Amino acid sequence: MPLEHTKPLRHEHETPRRAPGPPVGGADRADPVPDPAPAPAPVRVPGHRGIDPPTLLVAHGCWYPSADPTGEHVAFICDRAGVPQLWSGPARGSEVHVLDGDPDPVTEVSWSPDGRWIAYTSAPGGGEHTRVLVVRPDGTGRQVLAGAEPGSSAHLGCWTRDGTALAVTVAQPSPTGSEHAGPGHLPPDAEGPPADGRAPGPAWSERDGPATLLDGGAARRPAGRYPAPSVLAAGSPAASGAPAADLGPARSGGLAAYLVDPDGANAPVRLFSEEGAASLRVCDMSADGRYALVRRGPRGRREALVLDTASGRTTFALRAADGDPWIGRFSADARTLWLRSDAEREFAALLRVRLDEQGASRGLSVAAEREESALDLLSVPDHGRWAVLAWNAHGASELESVGLAVGRTDGGVGPRHQPVLPHEVVTRIAPLERGGLFAALSGSRRRPGIWEVDEALVPARTGWSARDEDAVPPGRPPVRPVPLRCEARDGLVLGGWYYRAPEQDPGRPAPCVIHLHGGPEEQERPVFSPLYHELLGRGLDVFAPDVRGSSGRGRSFVDADLGAGRFAAIEDVADCAAHVVSLGYADPLRLGVMGRSYGGYLTMASLVWHPDLFRAGVAVCGMSDFATFFAGTEPWIAQSAAVKYGHPQHDRELLRALSPMSRIDQLRAPVLAVHGEHDTNVPPTESEQFVRAARARGVPARQLTLRNEGHEFLRADNRRLYRRAAADWLEQHLGTAP
Repeated sequence: MPLEHTKPLRHEHETPRRAPGPPVGGADRADPVPDPAPAPAPVRVPGHRGIDPPTLLVAHGCWYPSADPTGEHVAFICDRAGVPQLWSGPARGSEVHVLDGDPDPVTEVSWSPDGRWIAYTSAPGGGEHTRVLVVRPDGTGRQVLAGAEPGSSAHLGCWTRDGTALAVTVAQPSPTGSEHAGPGHLPPDAEGPPADGRAPGPAWSERDGPATLLDGGAARRPAGRYPAPSVLAAGSPAASGAPAADLGPARSGGLAAYLVDPDGANAPVRLFSEEGAASLRVCDMSADGRYALVRRGPRGRREALVLDTASGRTTFALRAADGDPWIGRFSADARTLWLRSDAEREFAALLRVRLDEQGASRGLSVAAEREESALDLLSVPDHGRWAVLAWNAHGASELESVGLAVGRTDGGVGPRHQPVLPHEVVTRIAPLERGGLFAALSGSRRRPGIWEVDEALVPARTGWSARDEDAVPPGRPPVRPVPLRCEARDGLVLGGWYYRAPEQDPGRPAPCVIHLHGGPEEQERPVFSPLYHELLGRGLDVFAPDVRGSSGRGRSFVDADLGAGRFAAIEDVADCAAHVVSLGYADPLRLGVMGRSYGGYLTMASLVWHPDLFRAGVAVCGMSDFATFFAGTEPWIAQSAAVKYGHPQHDRELLRALSPMSRIDQLRAPVLAVHGEHDTNVPPTESEQFVRAARARGVPARQLTLRNEGHEFLRADNRRLYRRAAADWLEQHLGTAP
């Protein structure tokens, strides 16, 4: 049935009729700067489908909980129907139901503070373009708040404290009007990238200014701040600083953050906008609506901004930690900002920022920190009397509840309590106003599930989360990994987790697959991996290392792969393989390598830099040539990538030298490439050109393209197909017999 638009919304510069609740600024002021992204227009869509899916998986995962104000009902993401969907039900029951029966994967969930709406993000077709929707708890009133326009994308922000408006970030559609600027797939007669390594077309033709990250191929940390946001009121001062990566007008893109009223009583209010933005999220609004906490900037250079919503002025800015985008919250009176930050430090900590009446800082202190451990997650209820912290202790999580006594003069926190968790890693915290919380947990021997932690900090599994014994089919229990540390050739200490295949002869070296995570800022953590379980069941060991550039080991380790340091990251893969061989775990003649996203890039790079080390590879959604990657990826992804890898024009020679396609003549090992057909983060052309070049040189190569998937593989049938194809390929070329 055709989509129906809601009643017309006023232009954002008109004075809207206010609903009860705190004021939000900016709707009625003059705006001399054009929006980089248009105001979203809510679109009604059919509500709850009425029946739950007929086939429910026993081995399923539940994650991303968000409770209603009473704490008696929980909305969450669950893949028990084969795709991550929005589910809801009683906290202490087992009768849950689907709120959105569409096959589009859901990625984030947020229940409004007044309990009337549930907001969530979904990815149509499984691609990278997402949209923000809301639905009533009973499944009625479903509508797309942002991201309904073709080629656009939207991301979830916070609710206002009274629940009358939701912050959303809207990305400008690509200039071509298609899903992304570069080609999604190579035509059948394509011959790969241009011989000179440049991106095709005019996308990079108009540039000036200095490189933001690299100079002559050497890494350096840029000084100053990133570019000022668009001014929201005439005469408003800019936030500051040095220019961002100049990617040209055709590729700069733009992000804008709006407050949207799901009831349609108020026009969308623009809070913040930025041309050429890499990321943008509204993390919190003060109770009176005067201030907004915004997270912005490229990977590795995130900033936390406090905005005065009435004037558009930036009143405070500080470096924010990477990782979870929900970086902080205001106290109830907005005179204190609690912030997760690694400013001037190796590991992220909880910072306390005292704010004056104008929102400027009048003092900053460390409220909670741990040696050699980063603060992964921070969650604070609206009343602000306590916070729940999740610390990263060498890959595992340690949960802590702390009191936030705003009257303390030492800047610290109050009593600290630590529950004993049944599993290793916390991925999401949903605190309750009355006390207690819901926590999404993952472990090495179970699927993701949700636990309720009561006021006494005693965890109990919810009735709709899968049991531990249902993680895998009977007869083949999950393998608990062991941590390993090894030293790179330049002395840098690396780490990772080793999985030994069941019934493996402990005294005999085994075929081993080096698995490389994405990011590169992600971290290998001891959580159950169906992929690893599949490989282990074929008699293949798995070593999953954290090479330089990974998170969890401090900022210096994350930055160790910048610029020319990426050559050392490629060498880290070989050093990790040599280490497990030296321990007698791995057979040096039966080593494989595989990885996804950045790990897919490292897989291709390892195969061409170390052609005699690995006997087979599986590259998943990896970049094979930086020039074609920059030409084809999303504008906001290009902004972050330019900071992480180098500028595609000024650092072209370095990027060309780092591209696996530049050394394709060295490829010897058979390679399987896997890609989602709707991937606009790393377009499928990156896999296609690598496979074609391998075949042209007589190297066995295949490509598996997964339908209705983007950069992440989210559908159960596709994930199963991917796991089995990868395991078949590696088993075929590595073998399992001595």
